[in-house]
Amino acid sequence: MKIIFTTILMSITLLSAEAQIEKLAGPRVGVTMITPGSLSSIIRGDVSMFSDEVREEWTGSTGKYGAAITQYGWQWESRFADGGNVTGIVEWIALVGGMEKGYFLPSVSSMVGLRTDKGLEFAVGPNLSFGGIAMVFGAGYNFKFGKLNVPINIAYVPSMNKTYNHDAEYEWVEEYDGNGNYIGGGEIETSPAYSVIHPTGARISVMLGFNLSR
Repeated sequence: MKIIFTTILMSITLLSAEAQIEKLAGPRVGVTMITPGSLSSIIRGDVSMFSDEVREEWTGSTGKYGAAITQYGWQWESRFADGGNVTGIVEWIALVGGMEKGYFLPSVSSMVGLRTDKGLEFAVGPNLSFGGIAMVFGAGYNFKFGKLNVPINIAYVPSMNKTYNHDAEYEWVEEYDGNGNYIGGGEIETSPAYSVIHPTGARISVMLGFNLSR
C-alpha cells in the first residue's frame, strides 16, 4: 500500500514540477484480455455484477473461462527530465471498457516511466477499477510523425485474491406438542458462516494512442 501512495505522490509532484518540458494528450483505444476469475465471470454473464454468486462456491462455467473487452478513453502525458537519450514521462489514463457488451467499466491509471530516444517506453503505477486498487506495468513503442505521437502499449495488471465472507443463514422453526398445540419456536442455523477466496483475474491490455501536442 505504501508503494501505491508513494507512486501517486510522485505523479502529482512531477506533474506540477517546473521540470516539465512538454505536455501531450489524446485518445486511446484497445482491447483488454482478462484471465479466469471473478471479473471475467461477470463480463461473460456467468454471474451478475455485485451478486452474492461471486462470493459463494463457483458452479458451472463461473471462474473457469477468461473474457475480453474493448477499451476507449483519454491519455494525458507530461514529459520531464529530458536527458537527450532518455526522457521521463508521467501518464494519466482514463478508460471505459465493456461498452460493446452493455457494461460501463471505468478505470484510471497513473504511471511514471521512461522513454528512450528510439521510442521505447516503460512505466509503472497504480490502477483503480472495479477489481480494486492494483499496480499496472506497461511497455511500448512510440511512433513519431512530426508533432503527432502514436504510442502502442501493452499493460499488465496482475490478478489479486479477494476474500469474500458469507454470513451464517438461519431459519425460524416453530414447535408443537403431540396434540398440535404451539409451544414455541426459535431460529436454527441452516448454513454456517464461511469465507472463500476468488482471484480477480489478470488483465492484459493492448492499447493504441494518438497524442497531440498542446
